[in-house]
Amino acid sequence: MANILKSEKRAAVIAALCEGNSVNSTCRMTGVAKNTVLKLLVDLGRVCAAYQDEALRELPCKRVQVDEIWAFVHAKAKNVPADKRGIFGFGDVWTFTAIDAETKLVPSFLVGLRDGPTATEFCMDLASRMASRVQLTTDGHRMYLEAVEAGFGGEVDYAMLQKIYGGGPTDAEHRYSPAVCIGSEKHAIQGTPDPKHVSTSYVERQNLTMRMSMRRFTRLTNAFSKKVENLIAAVAVHYQWYNFGRVHLSLKGQTPAMAAGVALRPWTVRDIISLLENAEAAEKAAQALKSEVK
Repeated sequence: MANILKSEKRAAVIAALCEGNSVNSTCRMTGVAKNTVLKLLVDLGRVCAAYQDEALRELPCKRVQVDEIWAFVHAKAKNVPADKRGIFGFGDVWTFTAIDAETKLVPSFLVGLRDGPTATEFCMDLASRMASRVQLTTDGHRMYLEAVEAGFGGEVDYAMLQKIYGGGPTDAEHRYSPAVCIGSEKHAIQGTPDPKHVSTSYVERQNLTMRMSMRRFTRLTNAFSKKVENLIAAVAVHYQWYNFGRVHLSLKGQTPAMAAGVALRPWTVRDIISLLENAEAAEKAAQALKSEVK
């Protein structure tokens, strides 16, 4: 049987990754081999995604903001080999996220392409988690028009926030700086959204949290994901920690999951590791039972 890391070592690895360390730096800090770190990440990501899928239901969200954040896998789009172009998991990859403005909970996330089908799948999942009607704000991307209709039907107060950008800096020193936002327009799309709460500020701040907490999302990074499965796993683990373990400064000692009523206390990294250990124990018991039956 292959060697399995002890719980303490697993916790050290995941804690390092959740604090924004790259896989290579995590290996140096913990003394764990790279392949072992990646396998732990993928295995834990799978159970974290399953846990959140089950736990984040009937949520009391009122004002939800949605956005998508860019990353790349294997290589930037311009450098993807010809035989890999057009295949998901090579080049540009987008992560859709939603955040509740009050509890700061992220109820849904999805890694995919920046297109209508992915946006629709995301909005349908998001809508299925809400306990009641919500006010929803997205950016001005047209894919959201059909996606929100498919997900929420007529049961949503929906607005788009269209930002207007001016030309960014052109000198070499600032060539990676983003374009300057010079204004915005609010457009009520459906229902009666309150203009005071038409905003994407919280979800855009969440994008920064992602870039700071996952090395593979850092701009100009050399720690990008080599496989899309690793990126998906990293996002699932990040949000397990963000929602359940990380105390939010604006929530007076609570995590987003506590504020939303789906957790009673902050989780530790060891609690997150226990999700994987419980899944491994259940799988081992099932295999033993199957052997007995034979």
